[in-house]
Amino acid sequence: MMKLFTGSLVVFAGVVSAPITVSTKPAQKAPAADYRNDPRSQALRRFFQKADCPAQHYSDVFLEAADNNDLDWRLLPSLSFIESTGGKAARGNNLFGWDSGRAEFPTPIAGIHTVGYFLSHSYLYKDKDLDTVLATYNPNADYAGKVKSVMRQIAPAE
Repeated sequence: MMKLFTGSLVVFAGVVSAPITVSTKPAQKAPAADYRNDPRSQALRRFFQKADCPAQHYSDVFLEAADNNDLDWRLLPSLSFIESTGGKAARGNNLFGWDSGRAEFPTPIAGIHTVGYFLSHSYLYKDKDLDTVLATYNPNADYAGKVKSVMRQIAPAE
């Protein structure tokens, strides 16, 4: 019989990996693009002002995150409205209830850019239609309808 291992030779094969921290370094200043005269910005401000939401101060940031990540410009504000009433109930600068509300962001701006990035680039959401994105974001049966209703309140579909 042939010996496969001799002496105290030990063979180890495996993958060793360290946890990966995804860090987006979103700008902590005003958006680079000038959204002051953009009708979308005005629509967002009006929508959030009606409900006296803190998110009204980030209307341009929502647009920048949507434009940078090729998202419907109404999606992020609608998620923030459903999840935290536009920042009224946000904890840890998490306007979106991201990670079941456990995620914390250094600023609301960082949260907006981070969530926008993941909705566009994460394998969970990338290249999926709105209904699939929303079902992944929150699988409750009525969730997608609520978000889409807010999207329509902000502005009709283009």
